[in-house]
Amino acid sequence: MAEMSSVFRLFVPMSTIVSPSILSANFSNLGKDVEMLHKSDCEWIHIDVMDGVFVPNISFGLPVIKSIRRHTDKPFDVHLMIQNPDDFLEDFKNAGADMLTVHLEACTHLHRTIAEIKKLGMKAGVALNPHTPVSSLEEIISDLDLVLIMSVNPGFGGQKFIPSAIDKVKKLKQLISEKGSNTLIEVDGGVNLETGKQLVEAGANALVAGSFVFGSENPATTISKLKSL
Repeated sequence: MAEMSSVFRLFVPMSTIVSPSILSANFSNLGKDVEMLHKSDCEWIHIDVMDGVFVPNISFGLPVIKSIRRHTDKPFDVHLMIQNPDDFLEDFKNAGADMLTVHLEACTHLHRTIAEIKKLGMKAGVALNPHTPVSSLEEIISDLDLVLIMSVNPGFGGQKFIPSAIDKVKKLKQLISEKGSNTLIEVDGGVNLETGKQLVEAGANALVAGSFVFGSENPATTISKLKSL
């Protein structure tokens, strides 16, 4: 597993962080796809965990994360799209997660959840669905290592980008500045070179890209292009 110190260094980004989502990888060849990402310029590897309840889809869970952990030491950027995430925080830590992002909409006691993630030694993030306003984070933004803005409705890869996410990133950047926080802004959904450029210009630090990376002729080259935005 990657040493946590390497994760900490990535929280002072000098360029755009790219976190390819393995939701769009070849599931029958997942180990090799992760090894490809390991050799690429990406900083993180994004892992979408879905339970079929919080979102209308089921992806993969703890056994898959454990199995691919041995193929790379790059930080695992785990995004929980599940109900009752508090029941599984330690399990995901043990499976190899370096960063754990929960949905504000799924957490009744968000501050407690974030504190527990940090207590377990992981970086803590909160994801916002497209309909959830940035203002809902005012009381907790200073406790967060990252905020994940969903620029599509969560549940499926390959969806069309929701343009209002750009203004949402700007609002979040302003909130972070006003609170004097070091929180990173990550965006997930419909990211390509065009939307990625707009998001970075708006203040995004990290881009999640799934189908755009894995559907390209040369995923490693596509990652490098995103990183240069």
